Amino acid sequence: MWILVGVVRLTAWVRGRVQGVGFRWWTRARALELGLVGWASNLADGRVEVVAEGPRESCERLLSLLRTGDTPGRVEGVVERWSDAKRGIAGFVER
Repeated sequence: MWILVGVVRLTAWVRGRVQGVGFRWWTRARALELGLVGWASNLADGRVEVVAEGPRESCERLLSLLRTGDTPGRVEGVVERWSDAKRGIAGFVER
């Protein structure tokens, strides 16, 4: 459990060719390297939803990585939403 101030929740919706190409696995690996918890989930409309909680700086780094173009598949755009961390999440999983 975090006791740090500045812990946030990032929700990012990634569109492009991001399903069936290892994108969720790649996202999970990057999130774990950054010490984040949450998940990456395929959506019915072809996007991937990424929910990550942790220090804002780490979440911002993950968001930057999602936008770099160095991901599996092809990212055409990322929409983000910031909110307060809900906590109670363990690990980072692919859904």
